[in-house]
Amino acid sequence: MAEIERESMEYDVVIVGAGPAGLSAAIRLKQIDPGLSVVVLEKGSEVGAHILSGAVLDVSGLSRLLPDWKERGAPVTVPVRRDNFYILGEAGQLRVPNFLMPPLMNNHGCYIVSMGNLCRWLGEQAEALGVEIFPGMSCSELVWRKDGALKGVVAGEFGRNADGTPGPNYEPGMELHGKYVFLSEGARGSLSKEVIAKFDLARGADHPKFGLGMKEIWEVDPARHREGTVTHTMGWPLGFRQGGGSFIYHLDNNQVYVGYIVDLNYRNPHLSPYMEFQRFKHHPMVRKLLEGGKRVAYGARVVTKGGYQSIPEAAFPGGVLLGCSAGLVNLPRIKGNHNAMHSGIEAAEAAAAALAAGRSGDRLAEYDRALREGPVGRDLKPVRNVAPMNGRWGVLAGLVLGGFDMWFQTIFRFSPFGTLKHGKNDAQSTEPASRHRPIEYPKPDGRLSFDRLTNVAFSFTNHEEGQPCHLKLKDPALPISVNLPQYDEPAQRYCPAGVYEVLREEGKAPEFVINFQNCVHCKTCDIKDPSENIVWTVPQGGDGPNYPNM
Repeated sequence: MAEIERESMEYDVVIVGAGPAGLSAAIRLKQIDPGLSVVVLEKGSEVGAHILSGAVLDVSGLSRLLPDWKERGAPVTVPVRRDNFYILGEAGQLRVPNFLMPPLMNNHGCYIVSMGNLCRWLGEQAEALGVEIFPGMSCSELVWRKDGALKGVVAGEFGRNADGTPGPNYEPGMELHGKYVFLSEGARGSLSKEVIAKFDLARGADHPKFGLGMKEIWEVDPARHREGTVTHTMGWPLGFRQGGGSFIYHLDNNQVYVGYIVDLNYRNPHLSPYMEFQRFKHHPMVRKLLEGGKRVAYGARVVTKGGYQSIPEAAFPGGVLLGCSAGLVNLPRIKGNHNAMHSGIEAAEAAAAALAAGRSGDRLAEYDRALREGPVGRDLKPVRNVAPMNGRWGVLAGLVLGGFDMWFQTIFRFSPFGTLKHGKNDAQSTEPASRHRPIEYPKPDGRLSFDRLTNVAFSFTNHEEGQPCHLKLKDPALPISVNLPQYDEPAQRYCPAGVYEVLREEGKAPEFVINFQNCVHCKTCDIKDPSENIVWTVPQGGDGPNYPNM
């Protein structure tokens, strides 16, 4: 096929992803030098359409970026008033007193927010400063300089046929070139993966680790609503051998965020994270809150949980990794948005200084240093052992030892455990199906719990069906030849959107089917497939979920 010719546009800084990291970087660049040309490319149909987060926001990053955010009317209006942590059994719960929790776990001064709405507002602030924001523009390729540094991205390619060939209405997209390129794609970004591999950025880092976070928005009975209440739980239904837990956040307008995170290092391939979430809502404490209410939205996204030791080199020739592309979530706090914003600010300051000095296309070592030694590093380093402890000794022992470690570091400023390793990645954690019993999950009742396809409709997901499947198999034979006999093909269960299924017809060989139209872009398949055979790539721009208020 002939080489595709594309037009190009030149900028000082090209930013991929209009999340809190990318938008913070764009705003800070313009604050430092209004003359800089800055563009933000967003694959969602609008800014915020693909943003999914808990979220209890630590406002340190926002206050650093825009100290007058309250006066500007930021959608950050529900302060945390009550903080609860429960250990659940099947029929009851035990509240852990707040005084036992390490000080860093305190949510005082934080706010319950919709990060989607906050990003929409940040987009407005950025555009007011002269930042160009293009939603519906998936970045599908990287563009390289002759010296090997990153030069830019290809964005806005549309109209390929299902077999990948250009269709009658094919649009080749454009090359957007930057003196520096910021990748802020969120967890497990497809371009970020490519850059990490090309420059071997993870050579000194531990394995990246992830959890699958699923979330519903509920409108509940006003008599049961407690605005500003934050509740976290662990225990039932996952038990204490598997990492994970829930969050329940009461925001305004009688709405409640109900979510569940399942650590993807689970061993049993029969486990269904989605069904564990649905089962959780039938716990007496949760059922009492939700009964008579109405679910209004659903979504899912992986959460980075590797922590400080899993951060790759975040600067490379021509660009940097921001936010969850670098893995900056504080696992025990279940917070990463503040670190994403700090990373955007640090990257912007490093790039602005380099541009002012006449540099371009080099490695912003100042950013990598600031990330590890500044607010982000100080936030992540004291909690670095929590995830490895959970993985090695289980959740209950991890809770006790992790709490001790965080208290010890709070008092003595060092850890008696040093820095623990994760051991293996999440795909390698999956064990053969023969070692585990199948799990019989209760059938969803349609009132508190729902089947996957019904819930996916509440993510407002849409993909144009004639395009190529964006979920690529390295070896199309592996799902049936390896994953099915060895692991009972866990893609049927780990996907929270029902994308993957195995069809069995009498007299025919089993068939592995990918219903990519259902994909909510959570990236679980790219992480948890035991053969590491699935590669998530971007569909054409604007496709995917359209999250309201997530």
